[in-house]
Amino acid sequence: MVVADLHVHTTNSDGSLTLETLPAAAEAAGVSAVAITDHDRLHPELSTPVARLSGVTVVHGIELRVDAGERQVDLLGYGVRRTPALESLIERLQANRIERGKQIIERVETRLETELPIEPRPGLGRPHIAKAIESVSAYSYSEAFEELIGDDCPCYVPREIPSFESGVDVLSEACGLVSLAHPYRYDDPEAALELCSALDAVERFYPYDREIDIRVIERAIERYGLLATGGSDAHDETLGRAGLGRDAYRRFRAAL
Repeated sequence: MVVADLHVHTTNSDGSLTLETLPAAAEAAGVSAVAITDHDRLHPELSTPVARLSGVTVVHGIELRVDAGERQVDLLGYGVRRTPALESLIERLQANRIERGKQIIERVETRLETELPIEPRPGLGRPHIAKAIESVSAYSYSEAFEELIGDDCPCYVPREIPSFESGVDVLSEACGLVSLAHPYRYDDPEAALELCSALDAVERFYPYDREIDIRVIERAIERYGLLATGGSDAHDETLGRAGLGRDAYRRFRAAL
């Protein structure tokens, strides 16, 4: 039984949850703890590493994309404190997101000869732009990615991504735990898991919607002495599709 969903996004990045709607969503899912892990952003309304919100334990976290050379991976930082290095990195990444969003929007508007109902802003991501495209064109949300703004598509613009080493350094200073997110979403899961030698944890539980060889993750946990984390990666308001059971969550909190 999942009691802790440790990978959740809010409207602060590209999710639909807010801190106001989170308690009801947690209650509906039967979870008592949630980690807010917005992309490249800290949540402005969370001032402590862990908080209580209408009976729900809220762990302040962050999801950070980093460049590990042959691949890009996502790191989950848990129990965030606002260090100067982290805030400086976030400020730079958000400035880049705004400029990147502006360029993507302009390319789409030129290509479709229409105006998108969206403006560049902090936290803006391609999912927001895809929804705007869907609202004013014949493209569906998925088609917007597949034909317009996805990697290598005509309106795609790359974004700034810190190196794996610098990302780990900044997160390790600011967070209680740093975990590798969803290892089976990468082209080479075993190579991605080798990066865990520099981390505290790995996302052991995740809703891949396909069969995976969990033994590979278990071997990495044993080899590097990792803590197991887990979460639904919810961008909607349905929590608890994956996460930690009671005993695993106790170990997480003790380590945090």
